[in-house]
Amino acid sequence: MIDTMAFLLVFFMIASLAMTRQAGLPVSLPKAEAANPQTWGDRALVVTLDRQGHMYLDKRPVGREELEQKVRARVEKRPELIVVINADADLRHGDVIRAMDAVKRAGVAHMAIATKPPEQSQAGR
Repeated sequence: MIDTMAFLLVFFMIASLAMTRQAGLPVSLPKAEAANPQTWGDRALVVTLDRQGHMYLDKRPVGREELEQKVRARVEKRPELIVVINADADLRHGDVIRAMDAVKRAGVAHMAIATKPPEQSQAGR
């Protein structure tokens, strides 16, 4: 029961941060109608997963095995960092979850998922 509650707490924390807009490598982000554009400035650590499943940490290629250790090293120096998962919309769900697990194991307290912001309605349409 406690595991379920902890999972739900983490899920809702992630969901509350999920609607972010953060510069990263060009990937086709999933669209979210309820997205609230946000930027994290220098507090963001961006993990990008492209369509082929290649992983990048702040635009530098990183292997799946080394993601956790590299994120841990950065978070130990700056615990206030927010990890932004910038994943291609066509990527398999399991690949995103594995990246999120590695980030969480590294000790990250705050995580967000980058999405495409809602399209602005134009006058006259």
